[in-house]
Amino acid sequence: MPAIRRGRAEDLVAIAEIQAASPEAAQWKPEDYLAQLLLVATAGAGVVGFVAARPVADREFEILNLAVVPDFRRRGIARELLRVLFQDYHGTFYLEVRESNQDAQMCYKSLGFQQVTRRPGYYESPPEAAIVMKFHSC
Repeated sequence: MPAIRRGRAEDLVAIAEIQAASPEAAQWKPEDYLAQLLLVATAGAGVVGFVAARPVADREFEILNLAVVPDFRRRGIARELLRVLFQDYHGTFYLEVRESNQDAQMCYKSLGFQQVTRRPGYYESPPEAAIVMKFHSC
C-alpha cells in the first residue's frame, strides 16, 4: 500500500499530471491545494494519488478533489487517502461527483457516504449534473 503524507509544493507537478489524466475529476489549479488540507499517496519516488479538502464551517469540510493515477486505480488508494483524512479531521464531509462517474459513487457509498441531492448543470466540459454526497467522521 502506498504511503500517505501531507502534500508539498514539490508534489504539484505530479498532482497536475494526475488531474490531466482524470477528466472526470475537478480541474483546480494545483497550487491552490497548498492552502487546503492536502494529502498525497506515494509509491516508490512518485505521487500516485491525492485528496484535497477544506474546512467550510465548524467540523464541516468539503472534499475538493480526489484522484489516482489510472494505472494505480482499484488498489484501495482513494479509500486509504480518505481513511487518513477522516482519521485526522472529524466532522461532516461533503463532495460533488459527476453523475456519470458511477465507479466513484460506488466507492463513496461503500465508505458510508450518502447522497444528499443532485445539482443539474453543475459541471462544464462536458455539461453534467453533480451528485452531492456527505459522510460523518467521528
